[in-house]
Amino acid sequence: MAKIIPFKGLRPKKSIAPQLATLPYDVVSVEEARHYKKDPYHFYHVTRAEIDLQEGVDVHSIQVYEKAKENLDQLVAEKIMVQDEEPSYYIYELIMDNRSQTGLICGSSCDDYFSGVIKKHEFTRPEKELDRINHIKTTRAQTGIVFLAYNDHNGVQGIIEDWKKAHNPTYDFIAEDGIRHIFWVVDDYAKVASITRLFEEEVDATYIADGHHRAASAGKVCKEMRAAGMSITGDESFNYFITAIFPASQLKILDYNRVVKDLNDLSPEHFLTALSEDFTVEKVSEKYKPAQPHEFGLYLPNQWYKLTAKEDSFTKDPIGILDVTILQENVLSKLLGIHDPRTDKRVDFVGGIRGLGELEKRVDNESMAAAFACYPVSIQQLFDIADSGSVMPPKSTWFEPKLRDGLVVYLV
Repeated sequence: MAKIIPFKGLRPKKSIAPQLATLPYDVVSVEEARHYKKDPYHFYHVTRAEIDLQEGVDVHSIQVYEKAKENLDQLVAEKIMVQDEEPSYYIYELIMDNRSQTGLICGSSCDDYFSGVIKKHEFTRPEKELDRINHIKTTRAQTGIVFLAYNDHNGVQGIIEDWKKAHNPTYDFIAEDGIRHIFWVVDDYAKVASITRLFEEEVDATYIADGHHRAASAGKVCKEMRAAGMSITGDESFNYFITAIFPASQLKILDYNRVVKDLNDLSPEHFLTALSEDFTVEKVSEKYKPAQPHEFGLYLPNQWYKLTAKEDSFTKDPIGILDVTILQENVLSKLLGIHDPRTDKRVDFVGGIRGLGELEKRVDNESMAAAFACYPVSIQQLFDIADSGSVMPPKSTWFEPKLRDGLVVYLV
């Protein structure tokens, strides 16, 4: 069963929260983050501290992590961010395109991560883990929330909805991207205890939706601290990591699309002919967004095509039936020689939130050879794969809306 804890969150003053809160560090480039350099209270000064150093600095250098600590300490010294006096849970609602999702921010157990109560569906990359490990160890804070999902639980959701109705939110603002963020502090001892008990007795698993590297990094910091003899009671803060847990029925996964730099010496005509072995290929007159599983949009310069996977071209197991697997095995690997999309520089990934126009842009204006639009993975597919102990191909899921960093920080 899932073990969660309340914690004394470090949070911004109400008036500054809309200004301070940022998108997750890993969905913005250094160049995008630098646009906020002159805003002294923007949280990129903590999560992307390289914006305060000379251009060209190694973003993984110790001076970046030390600058992050300095900037976080400054926010605390100026009382821009203040730590709560009592351990609390935090309710976080996001509204996008009239769709609402409400989660619980808490500390989740590293032991649950190690044992598989917190279930994974992706491999992680050592260099990305090391980046967050160094960030956590230097700042003594977890600044990025791990996004978890769980099967709907009426008891937990009932407490959350009742609290929302009975209490005014602590924060309520619309970010520059149009997403509304609403945040409550649950500091009532009885309610906190009830939520803790329900998870411990009735929620058998949670699933990482987004944040595999953040979770893995927190787990490795925990192991380091334990190896150093710093875990005495098991309740020390580093034995947990900050998560936001959302009911599955409220979540939506968007497509995660691919662009490739070349066609592996194939002409567009020969590439289309080669595709016809595993796909029905149809020329279309406008952008093509897949309408159902096993359909793909293909964009070559100035032309869209609809691809439909032939029935005998893929397997029906939980991994093989995924459209990202079909694309990887029957196109990227088989025809283009891209066997490891995690490391091959010939392929790049485009979140579905950017739309099909972004795919056209990458081909027409940035000299990519082709773009592929995929049908999104379902939340049930994610659960099934995680339950089986399998992993999805890299960059299989894109969740929107994104949780904002800086609304609450977990100190370790």
